[in-house]
Amino acid sequence: MNGNCTFCDIANETRPASVVYADELTMAFIDIRQFHAGHTLVIPRRHVGDIRQLDETTGAAVMATLIRVTRAVDAAFSNDGMSLWHSIGPAAFQEVPHVHFHIHPRKTADGFLRVYPGTPPTADESTREEYAARIRLFL
Repeated sequence: MNGNCTFCDIANETRPASVVYADELTMAFIDIRQFHAGHTLVIPRRHVGDIRQLDETTGAAVMATLIRVTRAVDAAFSNDGMSLWHSIGPAAFQEVPHVHFHIHPRKTADGFLRVYPGTPPTADESTREEYAARIRLFL
């Protein structure tokens, strides 16, 4: 990717970052925003816009790094739980168009990352089965 991707610049070591871990395929570094101490990002070194474009080898490497670094963040920072997330596109508030996973220590009732704005409806079994069938068509 050209110089327009902040995370490519970090992966190429042309932009500073507080690196936690790096290997041939992945990198983890401290996010500049710290709602709770320890908020860390995991990225593939190669530019990939989002998880839908990630090849299986790089995806496996990213997941291995995500697991390893999540365990380290959990041990290093006081928390009552952890949130891991990856956003795709503007509707999901993806800010940097390069695959990245957030590792975020959480505190009980911290109000951060509320998943639903209210109680979502529960889909009945036939609706769930219809949705599963639609997805299976593309696997």
